[in-house]
Amino acid sequence: MNTYLDLLLYFIIYSFLGWIMETVFASFKEKKFVNRGFLSGFFCPIYGFGAILIIQSSKWLSVAIENHAASLFVNILLSIFLVTVLEYITGALLEKIFNCKWWDYSDNAAHIKGYICIKYSILWGLLAILLVQIVHPVVTQIVYLIPVTTKGTMALLFLIYVMIDTRKSVIDALSLRKVILNYSSISINKYYQYILKYKRFFIAFPNLLILNAGLVNHNIRSIINDRIVKIKTELRSRFQ
Repeated sequence: MNTYLDLLLYFIIYSFLGWIMETVFASFKEKKFVNRGFLSGFFCPIYGFGAILIIQSSKWLSVAIENHAASLFVNILLSIFLVTVLEYITGALLEKIFNCKWWDYSDNAAHIKGYICIKYSILWGLLAILLVQIVHPVVTQIVYLIPVTTKGTMALLFLIYVMIDTRKSVIDALSLRKVILNYSSISINKYYQYILKYKRFFIAFPNLLILNAGLVNHNIRSIINDRIVKIKTELRSRFQ
């Protein structure tokens, strides 16, 4: 039981650390705060799943291969494969469910359907080295010090949060898709309000495209950018 609780806590920690990494990178790139991820909260579950895959494969390989250097090298290759497959499956499932392409690597070399590309696969390998050699040993010591009852409480609270946040995010994403695909039957003002209501998806996923929506995707960017410009202008006028 304690092993499963530890794995769940690892998932929580790495989902949070993944969100921090994504958010810092995106915020630095955009020069403003960007809350990355499908969920509303401070977690990117794909990083949690990826970390668990890397951690578990590292354990299995350390037993199967006695030589540390060889084990590490194989683990890096296996990590690249596993996380790349995870990213591909996640992208394909999200597109299938929501009829949306949430990220697109089509402009990168050696990509497959825009879901994965060689550049980010190599990045996952580098992150795997960092995780196994530096980050996880520290996290393991921290998790070990947490009492079992506290671990159980933390796990329960997290599961409740994830169910609530996932439900809300899925409903919002489906509502956004419905609005965009039926934009011709909605008044301009209503359409404008709906896009701004769900703009966090477009800010979190700059390459998000609603499939089969034609030029509507470009109009959405115009609405969001226009709104941002208006807000900035209003703030400047207040402080002048």
